[in-house]
Amino acid sequence: MIFSSTSQSTAPAQIGQAPRDARTPLIQSLETSDVTTEENSHNVSVTRKEGAVAKPWAHFVAGGIGGMTSATLTSPLDVLKTRLQSDFYQSQIAATRVARGTPSLSVFSLPRSALLHFQETFQILFSIHRVEGWRALFKGLGPNLTGVVPARAINFYAYGNGKRIISDRFNNGEENAWVHLCAAAIAGIATGTATNPIWLVKTRLQLDKSKAEKTGMQALRQYKNSFDCVRQTVRAEGTRGLYKGLSASYLGVSESTLQWVLYEQMKLYLSKRKDKLDASGRNRTLWDRAIEWNGRIAAAGSAKLFAAVITYPHEVVRTRLRQAPLQNGHLKYTGLVQCFTTIFKEEGMSSLYGGLTPHLLRVVPSAAIMFGM
Repeated sequence: MIFSSTSQSTAPAQIGQAPRDARTPLIQSLETSDVTTEENSHNVSVTRKEGAVAKPWAHFVAGGIGGMTSATLTSPLDVLKTRLQSDFYQSQIAATRVARGTPSLSVFSLPRSALLHFQETFQILFSIHRVEGWRALFKGLGPNLTGVVPARAINFYAYGNGKRIISDRFNNGEENAWVHLCAAAIAGIATGTATNPIWLVKTRLQLDKSKAEKTGMQALRQYKNSFDCVRQTVRAEGTRGLYKGLSASYLGVSESTLQWVLYEQMKLYLSKRKDKLDASGRNRTLWDRAIEWNGRIAAAGSAKLFAAVITYPHEVVRTRLRQAPLQNGHLKYTGLVQCFTTIFKEEGMSSLYGGLTPHLLRVVPSAAIMFGM
């Protein structure tokens, strides 16, 4: 965005010097709304203009609206992912394999193992609709919408403004990888701490089928709604119960941090490529135009894909830690390390990637749309 200074110099130009341009361009950063200028040929600096637009709130609003839209459209995949992460559904899948005489996935080749995984994943998705009705595909959407708006808004707000503050105060106003890294880590910790109770309620509502039987399903559910889930959790486990899984959420900061850093580096590459293309003066090819139109979307999606695959086990551990206590009131998973070791010993390494397929189908397009548009 270009602003122009309205003041004009009344001093006459000196001999041998070109007159100063009465309208010196002020460049406004789209990210922070800070207005900066470059020194002109006479080393005359122009006043820096701060905060021409309430840009910090733009991060807040954009993150909230984008997150709400994404959560609604991908709710069925979120329900499926959460159920595949739980020990109840993993044991159900194992029992089905035994009943059918299907051997362990480890004996199959990679393509056949992947095909069987996809079949089992979508069989569960279709069974949710068949057994529980289409509304079950949107279980937990209420707390999801309640949480995703502040979560995305806080994340965008903390990252966008954290990046500006860190670069201004500690890096002479310049952005680089370590600035992006610090801002993303701060944003992730702030978001996880503020919204953990909401995600705990969402997880327990989505897993509530484990408390029901095929007959009399509605009557045997443990939670009536989100408020009833909060009430029962606080009564049985105290206020601390609302923060179960927070340690895994902090571990998951590595995912959002890695995603932001990769995305920023890809954006930087695209920006430099565009500058070089403009400087060369050559006509844009079809490939150049395709990169200009789709580059940011591809960067956002690929950054999320890489970060999600690398850090996915923390998602499974977080879901297990948020599961409701057993009927005797005891917790099967009591801590981050204990949860990791228990899953690995009882179910194997593959269970730490349970639900990865619907997770990627949900978050990669969501990130591409929300970050890349």
